[in-house]
Amino acid sequence: MNKKEEKWAIFWCDLLSPIIFSKIEPEQTNGYLKQVAQKAVVFPNGELGRPSLSTLKRKLKKYQNSGFNGFARKKRNDQGKSRNIDADIIDTAIAIKKEQPRRSHKTINRFLKEMYGTTIPRSTLYWHLKQAGATRLKLGVTKQKVRKRWSRDHTHDLWIGDFEEGPYVIESNEVVPTYLSAFIDCHSRFVVTARYYLRQNLDILIDSLIRAMATHGAPLALYVDNAKVYHSHGLRAACYRINTRLIHRKKGDPAPGGLIERFFLTVQDQFEAEIRAGHILSLSHLNHTFAAWMEVDYHQETHSEINQPPAQRYQKGLRVIRQIDLNEFIKSFMQKVSRCVHRTFSDVQVNKKYYKVDPKLRGDKVEVRYDSFTHLDSVEIYSLKGQYLGTGKLHHRQFGEQIQPSQTGAKPKHNYLDLIVRQHKKQLDAQTKGIDFRKVTQRRPWPFYDFAKTFAQLLGNKGGLASFTAQELETLKKVYNQDIKLNKKMLKQAFENARCKSITYVIHELKCLLKIQGG
Repeated sequence: MNKKEEKWAIFWCDLLSPIIFSKIEPEQTNGYLKQVAQKAVVFPNGELGRPSLSTLKRKLKKYQNSGFNGFARKKRNDQGKSRNIDADIIDTAIAIKKEQPRRSHKTINRFLKEMYGTTIPRSTLYWHLKQAGATRLKLGVTKQKVRKRWSRDHTHDLWIGDFEEGPYVIESNEVVPTYLSAFIDCHSRFVVTARYYLRQNLDILIDSLIRAMATHGAPLALYVDNAKVYHSHGLRAACYRINTRLIHRKKGDPAPGGLIERFFLTVQDQFEAEIRAGHILSLSHLNHTFAAWMEVDYHQETHSEINQPPAQRYQKGLRVIRQIDLNEFIKSFMQKVSRCVHRTFSDVQVNKKYYKVDPKLRGDKVEVRYDSFTHLDSVEIYSLKGQYLGTGKLHHRQFGEQIQPSQTGAKPKHNYLDLIVRQHKKQLDAQTKGIDFRKVTQRRPWPFYDFAKTFAQLLGNKGGLASFTAQELETLKKVYNQDIKLNKKMLKQAFENARCKSITYVIHELKCLLKIQGG
């Protein structure tokens, strides 16, 4: 008797309980059944109705003859056998499958069509094969992997890293998206580094790893996905230098990355949901708040997988911290370019900056090595055969010599030339940071700040950007990015057309106007 049958059996027994437990005289049985048949009751399937007298008599007879189990449905004599397909055909199909376990339902049906002139539907065929233990899994022929929970015996045995999209922030009066870069220790679920950035590329990855290794040392292994940034030659070389095994997630096999994905889900549900519900933050404020949440909340709360707080398990599982030379680690990511030393100025040019080298090298071809992720005050000079020749110091040709530190003495306290040099240096820095081509192609006469401010004024809010929540600013930013033709007149028109003066209705009307203009 299954649960459904048991539920119905209890229902009938409740109706018949006065008779079952002899609470009424036998000669009063028929009168009682008539009374029950006249009353409306709620059946187990939720329907309201009256049980017929004949049904009640039949159920009582079942109970008297077979007891409670008599309410169970009788099993068919042909249960497990097909009533539409001959047993011989099914037996043949099973035999064909067992001969070659990799045969599909189409292949088996081709045999049956030739032998019997008929086929078996796929679902029916699979049901009979499963009952006969003739599926690929039952026959031991399957590619499906048997999973086990990811774990390691000690802290820092394995770090797992990835990127994830984060909340929007406000930087220089622009609402921009962020990306969370994180590495988590497999044994303790302790997050060795996690920080929001405005990009997700190689320099962000390096920054994350340096922050983690400066505090926790190097892991025995790194587990990352197949994104291009994780396949860089620099990362592979750096891992070999610090004796860390670099493991990439196999293509088409996302399951092992579930540990870091589960952490991202926790961040989204518990931290980012709070961020989006409040006022939009700057990037620095977001990271400061996130660091506090990590230390006070995530690392101190009991983790459902390990039944311990990550901070506690981290300490218990810690055996050794593998300290490394971070300079050696960074060397793997240094850029290498060939240059010819200028015969007149005795310098080399890198990213529109000039670096003075030994005058003996004038006219020679050299290899310049530099760290593209830091402020370039100096570069390293090597011969084309790899011999170290010295360093090149940043200088400006108009002064003839490299920049020297300011010295006390007869020089004035406020040096005008130093001021000019600093301003020129800032200009050069700005030129060498690279161009965001997306922003260049999307330069618009009406800035987003003015768009959001106008929107707030139309709604009657005096706070400008501060009057919106982070979620609302994200929505406005996405609408703003849809069409370069968006202007103040169009926004006012959308506000006038809106049935209800709210963000949702105004945006709907604005999209309609943009669609009409786009034609």
